[in-house]
Amino acid sequence: MNISYNWLKNYIKTDLPVEEISKILTDLGLEVGSVETVDTVKGGLRGLIVGEVLTCEKHPNADKLSVTTVDIGEEEPLPIVCGAPNVAAGQKVVVATVGTTLYPDEEGFEIKKAKIRGEVSRGMICAEDEIGLGTAHDGIMELEPETKIGTPASEYFNIESDILIEIDLTPNRIDGASHIGVARDLGAFLKQNDPNIKVKWPSVEDFKSDNNNWPVDVKVETPEACTRYSGLTISGLEVKESPDWLKNKLLAIGQTPINNVVDITNFILHEMGQPLHAFDGDKIKGDKILVKTLDQGTLFTTLDEKERELNEKDLMICNAEEGMCIAGVFGGIDSGVKESTTKIFLESACFNPVFVRKTARRHTLNTDASFRFERGTDPNITIYALKRAALLIKELAGGTISSEIMDIYPEPVKDFEVELSLKHVERLIGKSITPDRIKTILEALDIKILSETSGNVWQLAVPPYRVDVQREADVIEEILRVYGYNNVEAPGKLNSTIVYAEKPDIGDLRNKIAGQLIGAGFDEIMSNSLTKAAYYEGSESFPEAEVVKLANPLSTDLNGMRQTLLFGALEAVRHNRNRQNSDIRLFEFGNCYKLNPNKPAGEVSGYKEDEKLALIATGNKTSGDWNNPDSKVSFFDVKAWAFNILERLGINPANCKEIPNENDLISEGLTFATNNGAELFYMGMIHPKLLKDFDIDEPVYFAEINWKTLVKQSAQKEVTFEELSKFPEVKRDLALLINKDVMFKQIKDLAFKSEKKILKEVSLFDVFEGEKLGAGKKSYAVTFTLQDTAKTLKDKQIEKTMNNLTRVFEKELGAKLR
Repeated sequence: MNISYNWLKNYIKTDLPVEEISKILTDLGLEVGSVETVDTVKGGLRGLIVGEVLTCEKHPNADKLSVTTVDIGEEEPLPIVCGAPNVAAGQKVVVATVGTTLYPDEEGFEIKKAKIRGEVSRGMICAEDEIGLGTAHDGIMELEPETKIGTPASEYFNIESDILIEIDLTPNRIDGASHIGVARDLGAFLKQNDPNIKVKWPSVEDFKSDNNNWPVDVKVETPEACTRYSGLTISGLEVKESPDWLKNKLLAIGQTPINNVVDITNFILHEMGQPLHAFDGDKIKGDKILVKTLDQGTLFTTLDEKERELNEKDLMICNAEEGMCIAGVFGGIDSGVKESTTKIFLESACFNPVFVRKTARRHTLNTDASFRFERGTDPNITIYALKRAALLIKELAGGTISSEIMDIYPEPVKDFEVELSLKHVERLIGKSITPDRIKTILEALDIKILSETSGNVWQLAVPPYRVDVQREADVIEEILRVYGYNNVEAPGKLNSTIVYAEKPDIGDLRNKIAGQLIGAGFDEIMSNSLTKAAYYEGSESFPEAEVVKLANPLSTDLNGMRQTLLFGALEAVRHNRNRQNSDIRLFEFGNCYKLNPNKPAGEVSGYKEDEKLALIATGNKTSGDWNNPDSKVSFFDVKAWAFNILERLGINPANCKEIPNENDLISEGLTFATNNGAELFYMGMIHPKLLKDFDIDEPVYFAEINWKTLVKQSAQKEVTFEELSKFPEVKRDLALLINKDVMFKQIKDLAFKSEKKILKEVSLFDVFEGEKLGAGKKSYAVTFTLQDTAKTLKDKQIEKTMNNLTRVFEKELGAKLR
């Protein structure tokens, strides 16, 4: 946001240099990004002089050029070749001399001595667009006949130099999005040392309606989208060029002057932060203004000559027959003020920020008005702004105010009532500030003290334009930023309770696992925490009722916080597959969010945030060649990668509970948990229906790890060491014919339960299914590793152990040896 130093001083008297003001504003929270000396016209019209055309003849070698001599007050007139059709002897013109730089665009170009078709030219007679004073290029500028030759153009056009203060405005400080808003903050700071400092608002005491000859019927049909709607009519005005003082103020902050009426509405916007809109009175059919929405798909052409298809929730300003303006965003091409306009309806309103924001995003429009309405304008300033604009229009465009002020404000916005304890002020700021100084700061910020109760507790009323100040902590922050963060000294004594407990370095662990996964061929992704709430519609695993939804979403694609990393990972898979990259291994660390719908709205305990680690893989694990076929990623690959993560963190997967898990998102899945029931991760193949929704036609495998739980388990690990056994281990294999519903983990757990002394490891090396085995049967080939750390095993002991295991498998699982 741009603030003019000269303009700012119209509202607050101060001799402080701009550097000091910039420092104060930054300390106040209005961070100054840059300070730049500017001219109201780029280049300041330096090198441009008023001249008189003495002679004008046709160019001997070009039909469309003229050869002129121009007197600029020097000893000899300048020969200048000119291509303008309206150049003639006797005219007073603007001449750019050799060496002058003109800026019809950002680049600019330098005037040089030249020969044009054989004729010498030592300057340039200028059109208004060539020197940045307008857009017309149909001929050179013709000045008043009495203009003195040799007058610098900057003097003739009243070009001013100014200092531009660029403020990096944060979204919560829309109250500072105007010159008066900045002056108000600056005044609050300076008032602490000078009680006489105050912000001067322009007077509107002279406002009055001249007659009631042109009343317009105003009706708000969508009150939820329009908090307040005010307006009046002005007749008999003349639309023309603005005076220099107004143009210079707009040019100083980078605004292009258009005409006196439009320039006044822009001036008010940047003066006090209230957007206004002027409608051509002849376009208001039926003398009616209707604030309402139109049917879905209604076509509307905006000022940029683009035809837009309206949404049923786009708020419109309409006449009796059609739309005239997208409320708070952009005007229509037919209802805007033109040179032929002689009467206007002037609008000053306060629109619902959510409606404006959604409409602006839908139509990819970002205007000065929508910028302010989206963040919240002051509903109590609409009438003042209307009067201020009407008085300026009468002054600069003539006319009469032809109606009383129409004001529709059914439910006035009340001040925010806040209770402030001075003890809390001292506790949070860390310094005692006198009550008188606190009062001075609050009064300078328009915060009223309604009452002072015993115990130094004050009841405050915060004005509605401070949309970010609604709690006691917010008020204390206001006090502190005006008092000055730098004025709070660091204490000489620091009290602290020192408790040492060794904790795992989460960042280091995260980097280790990331490095491990990258080494396994994975790529890291980072997806948006905001997602479609529609992903969770009808989901049993992640109910829609538990989605943390945004109150003011930018779009329906970003209207909720993710409950799982799954959907972001699937979006990445789809994106890659659509670009011919089908062999995909991705991982992501990210936070997921959950709402407890049974908790009261807004209660902090009703929200939960957890960090997750997701793995997703599809396509080939290895690409084949002439000697080896392709190897596809499988369920067991993802399981192995997840187990490797557990082992890297010192967690033995063998000690985890393995629970079958199939739901609406995962088919053929497993959940792994600790012995006390804490879930470590779940994994499986993505459900075919979900893959179809994402237009993915190949199996995709996914695992989601509860990272915080994993880190907590890692912190509890105990590292033990034992000497390598001097005695050999023995391996024995069994081929077991079992029912299809028997899992390998059941075999493994049963084996260790039956033989705790010499059984060291159980592993599965083959699974076979076929018609010869019988219906509902499968074959597991399992290796058992046996070892005695005290002596060499004998055949008799080995045989006894294997026979015992076989009997247990037959009895408990119905297994048979093949």
